[in-house]
Amino acid sequence: MRDTALADSATRRARASRHQLSPYDFVGYERWRDSAGYPAIAPPWGTLSAIDLNTGEYRWRIPLGEHPELVSRGITDTGAEQYGGPIVTAGGLVFIAATMDEKFRAFDKDTGRLLWQTTLPAAGYATPSTFMVNGKQYVVIAAGGGKLGSKSGDAYVAFALP
Repeated sequence: MRDTALADSATRRARASRHQLSPYDFVGYERWRDSAGYPAIAPPWGTLSAIDLNTGEYRWRIPLGEHPELVSRGITDTGAEQYGGPIVTAGGLVFIAATMDEKFRAFDKDTGRLLWQTTLPAAGYATPSTFMVNGKQYVVIAAGGGKLGSKSGDAYVAFALP
């Protein structure tokens, strides 16, 4: 599999050089992986951070996402590549999916402590949305998956806040 990825990368670069429109053409993202297919740097491989915009200092920073096959071997807190951002409610909850582990999580905005999580039908590579109906607040996430080898889905999943 790794040899195939290298060949595909070389093919993309060769094709790009033949059809070069400028000295700086984008030919795709290169991901540096180890022999097992994980990022070739030490974890965490993805984080969720809160930064104080007055000082520029981190208020907190935590690994976000897990690789289920590593968790089953007792390897946790690795973080994972992310697609999608968080939202923060007026009540101080940070909602984010964004990771391949199909989890949708809520954190305390002041501490970064995990308050709640659930498993989605597919990865939620999207930024959640919130809305109100008859005075009740909801948070919704698109669970489409399909990136990073995750299964594809076609669900929107909504949760009512207490």
